[in-house]
Amino acid sequence: MNETPDTAALFRRLHEVRAEALHHARLAQQLSAERRGILQELIRNGHSQADLAREMGVTRQAVQKMLAA
Repeated sequence: MNETPDTAALFRRLHEVRAEALHHARLAQQLSAERRGILQELIRNGHSQADLAREMGVTRQAVQKMLAA
């Protein structure tokens, strides 16, 4: 494969973007787990899924999915 300076720069950027995307995916997983823990705690404290859904501006079904994940 014949790499020009532009091609080499594009491949470097491709690797940087991939690494950044992987970092954000891991961060999203961590935040999702934290959100699930908070939702579970609120439910233990007597709040309903409907209460949580209203507070978050989502449907009750969305809250169910967040808890199940």
